[in-house]
This record gives sequence, structure tokens and C-alpha cells, in this order.
Amino acid sequence: MTSTLATKAPKSIPRTIGRIGLGAVLLFAGISHLTVAREEFRAQVPEWLPLDDDFVVLASGAVEIAIGGALVALPKQRVAVGLIAAAFFVAIFPGNISQLVTRTDAFGLNSDTSRAVRLVFQPVLVLWALWSTGAWRAIRESRKR
Repeated sequence: MTSTLATKAPKSIPRTIGRIGLGAVLLFAGISHLTVAREEFRAQVPEWLPLDDDFVVLASGAVEIAIGGALVALPKQRVAVGLIAAAFFVAIFPGNISQLVTRTDAFGLNSDTSRAVRLVFQPVLVLWALWSTGAWRAIRESRKR
């Protein structure tokens, strides 16, 4: 199925710019997880998650670096990487919800309103990953067959 999706993935300059831009955002965020914003990211790990906060931050940072690098460096695998990126954004969404529910301040999000507004952007990231990699269209076209 992946090879079928890869051959059906649309290519365009806006999509390519979007894919590389998303890759750059993920690379920056991932590197920040491991360095300058490590403490901020630890504040966002949900209390109910039965894992060490620092482990979660380091692991998610490594995953973001890997996905970001793949978005930039593996254009022939863009559909598969787009699906992985979208799944990653869905997987970390509970952390954003937890930040709102527990009223945890991090990254300047120090009000319920700012934390709630942030929730709106997670689906945007999912859509960005699916659109910029052509995954959305490739999946639709593969289902028609």
C-alpha cells in the first residue's frame, strides 16, 4: 500500500515548501526538547502518564527530530512520513489537553484562554502534515481503486 500511496502523492511547490517548513518546525522543536526548553516541555507531560517526565521529553524530542529530518530529507517517502507525523500530533494531543485541565503554565501559556487556543492548532498540524506530504490525497485516491 505504501508504494501505491507514494506513486499517487501529488507534488507541487506549495506542498514542498509546506513539507520542508513542517520538517524545520519539528527539527527546531525536537532540538528544543533536548536543550533550551526541556523544563518547559516537562511541565506539559500529563501527570497521569506512568513514565518519567524527562524520559517523555527526551523521547518525544528524538521522535520530532527524526520526523522533521525525514520530512526534509526523504521526499520519496513523504506520504509515509506524513502519516507518521499526523499520528504523532494526535498522540501528543492529550498532553495539550492536560495542560489546559491542570492549568499548567508553560511557553507563556498562562491563562485558560491561551491554553484553549493552543488546542485549536494541534488539528492544524495534523492537516498540515497530511496536506504537505500529499498523504490525504494519496489515501483518497488509493481507496477509489
